[in-house]
Amino acid sequence: MTKAERALETRERILTAACEVIADIGFEHVSMRKVAEHAGVSKALLHYHFDTREKLFAEAMTHSFAKTGTDTGSEDDSLPAAVVLARIVRSMLPTDEELRQDWKLWQELWVRALRDGTARHLAVDLYDQLHAWVAGVVERGIASGEFTECDVAAISTLVLALCDGLGIRLMLEDPRIGLTAAQSTIWRAIAPALGIDPIFPEVSPAV
Repeated sequence: MTKAERALETRERILTAACEVIADIGFEHVSMRKVAEHAGVSKALLHYHFDTREKLFAEAMTHSFAKTGTDTGSEDDSLPAAVVLARIVRSMLPTDEELRQDWKLWQELWVRALRDGTARHLAVDLYDQLHAWVAGVVERGIASGEFTECDVAAISTLVLALCDGLGIRLMLEDPRIGLTAAQSTIWRAIAPALGIDPIFPEVSPAV
């Protein structure tokens, strides 16, 4: 392994550890020492890669976001657009333990964004990327004839809003809403505009 590869592997390990620690105890209680211990690196090495908690938090959020995006198969043009869109919906809800961790990170970001300009800009930027992610799949479906012509921006905004609102209910373990109901609610809301079956398709996470 080259020096550059070792550095990249160490950085990845630190970011993974930061995501886990922040999700577990909350950003306000996180110290660089705790992250270093969890990652199995020295505090000096951690500071070599990330000199402040704020930079580590921002990188951890971006890392978490990027990892979620790679798990949906959204770059696979052989998949029907409806399948990719359904996978995106699943990935934006707390459907498993890993995604519940991602949701805890998002909730930390929301709280910080209310009081901190840098966190607010990060949150808006990540939402822009989510919006573009959904819009890209909808546009592909329209181009292929799988979806009917529609207001792509409005559909994308609706998907994000519903995922946020229902995702919070799922995180709270609200007995009035479960995962199946959440997915079905989102799909029924967007199906008429897309001209597709209103029943949420049976999909599994990308492998």
